Amino acid sequence: MSKLGSLGARLHRGEVGYDFVGNRKIWYGVSILITITAILGLTVRGLNMGIEFQGGAVFTTPKNTNVSVTQAETYAQDASGHPAVVQKLGDGTLRIQIAGIDTNKSDQIKDALAKDLNVGTEKIAADLVGPSWGQQIADKAWQGLAIFMVLVVIYLAIAFEWRMALAALVALIHDITITTGIYALVGFEVTPGTVIGLLTILGYSLYDTVVVFDSLKEQTKDITKQTRWTYSDVANRSINGTLMRSINTTAVALLPVAALLFIGGGFLGAGTLNDISLSLFVGLAAGAYSSIFIATPLVADLKEREPQMKALRKRVLAKRAQAAAEGPQARPETADTYGDEPEDAAPAVVGPRNQPASRNRGRGRPSGKRR
Repeated sequence: MSKLGSLGARLHRGEVGYDFVGNRKIWYGVSILITITAILGLTVRGLNMGIEFQGGAVFTTPKNTNVSVTQAETYAQDASGHPAVVQKLGDGTLRIQIAGIDTNKSDQIKDALAKDLNVGTEKIAADLVGPSWGQQIADKAWQGLAIFMVLVVIYLAIAFEWRMALAALVALIHDITITTGIYALVGFEVTPGTVIGLLTILGYSLYDTVVVFDSLKEQTKDITKQTRWTYSDVANRSINGTLMRSINTTAVALLPVAALLFIGGGFLGAGTLNDISLSLFVGLAAGAYSSIFIATPLVADLKEREPQMKALRKRVLAKRAQAAAEGPQARPETADTYGDEPEDAAPAVVGPRNQPASRNRGRGRPSGKRR
């Protein structure tokens, strides 16, 4: 743990680092591949929409019904002609959910279930959800998501700039596509809990992205007044400076969500937890990935197209070429600064930074202490 903390401090100071922006084409390729897979899953398999979105009926059996979940699924499918989702609740009752059926046939299905389960018809409770109400819920969910996106873009454009707003929007669409694609491939049911999970992870993804953008905005205030670092260099430093923070917060957030998904939903069989826990788990991981590998490199790509940044890049590369040609002996003052560069120039991006000692420190005093 101490080594990890030391690594985080060195990343923040710029003593070490990884060239995320320089390798952005690799990350773009990986993201495109994952996104295509998610879109194929959505196209081929589609989403398993819950009863709240397409209407149907929910039947609840009496306690301690001597029927297994698999048998109940078979009975429900034979009675309705539609796939059924059966969950065994903590008190021993069975919750039989059948989506997409005509609610007028609910009494007929209820009678058939009562006969198969060998219980009285009056002991089975039925809750009906009309298709129009389910469609209304679906429309409201999409409207809420669209409003969220618009507000996010407006806020980021005001707080930062339109390029950062565009990059954040691309990262959000990336996260939503991957999460919904995983739902299609896995076949988990999409419920209002899934929508809540999606909105939650979008906010979390934005949190990571805004942290990096804030650092980037601060470090690029006077970037054109120096000839040491390009915009991409400073963007890379911003990612490295906040990298350990992103990793730590993501790991801490994923632990309880993983417990809900794998232990609660998988091992203990609490299927109702899967609706929200899968969207949270996939979305948190995708959000942390997109903040580091998609949003900030995309901002650097957009900024480098500006005339000022193009001119800066030419000056920086020319300065580096000149320094390489002259060799280290041509710069006796330090190995890390340029004589014509302001003291508050943008900090280093990758590689070690040797801080030169003051030439007058301790001169004429044996101890070097001020009096």
